[in-house]
Amino acid sequence: MNKINLISDANNVRIDSWLACKLEEYSRSYLQKLIEQGFVYVGDKKVKTNHKLKIDEEILINIPEPEKLDIEPENLPLNILYEDNYILVINKAKGMVVHPATGNYSGTLVNAIMNYCGDSLSDINGVIRPGIVHRLDKDTSGALIVAKTNEAHRIISQKLKDHDVKRIYIAIVKGIIKENTGRIELPIGRHPVDRKKMSVNTKNGRKAITNFRVVERFKNSTYVEVSLETGRTHQIRVHMEYIGHPVIGDEVYGGKQKDYKTKGQVLHARFVKFNHPITGEYMEIEAPIPEYFLKLLSAMGHSSLK
Repeated sequence: MNKINLISDANNVRIDSWLACKLEEYSRSYLQKLIEQGFVYVGDKKVKTNHKLKIDEEILINIPEPEKLDIEPENLPLNILYEDNYILVINKAKGMVVHPATGNYSGTLVNAIMNYCGDSLSDINGVIRPGIVHRLDKDTSGALIVAKTNEAHRIISQKLKDHDVKRIYIAIVKGIIKENTGRIELPIGRHPVDRKKMSVNTKNGRKAITNFRVVERFKNSTYVEVSLETGRTHQIRVHMEYIGHPVIGDEVYGGKQKDYKTKGQVLHARFVKFNHPITGEYMEIEAPIPEYFLKLLSAMGHSSLK
């Protein structure tokens, strides 16, 4: 057990936020897990993640030894858009889960990259998420950055926090959006009733900003390009549903959609744009529009690839 002793220099700041700033080698989600599991003390008492610190409080963080990795590498197909000694950019397939979770320890992107990279993956996010800096929903396809080293992981994580990684998505949504461009700035948090869902939550939500641009309008739907300024869970899906234009195929936020022959939301992470975490080189990586997306565009009468 590794012990870290700190003295608070903050007043009325959540302990999980403060620790994430002080201990950049660990992700906020990992630190939250340590707090929830009772590994963090303020004075001689265990605290919750929402504990508000006071000046000069003594904080003890117990970092447990790494768990033995029970997740097995699997020889699964990977579509690699870019690779060097520090990062990978994967074109994640629709239907593939990014990382294992309870009861689902196989068939994920993590199983595939463990087989491909061996020991060359960052371990900051723990045993079930090696290399995973950010994620895409199961039925969202497209570009995903994977870190091979802890240094690259820390820098990319910070770039994501600072909004220095530009992520551009394309989607087809229900209904006709009249505006050519739009900005949705509404907080997102857990749904007050269904805890498996997210929702626009003005009371307990976190800041979320989504920008969209109409690419083409069809009879009963709209093809849009979407860029994120924040990265909340299900952000695009929640925001588009809130303004009355849920993503086609999204049965969680858009209800049953029998008019369209597609499984899962028609949402694709087309570009990631960022400066390389080690070399500083500007990178703009595209995940080509997938076949399922092109077929639906064609069926709707798409005039040309845009």
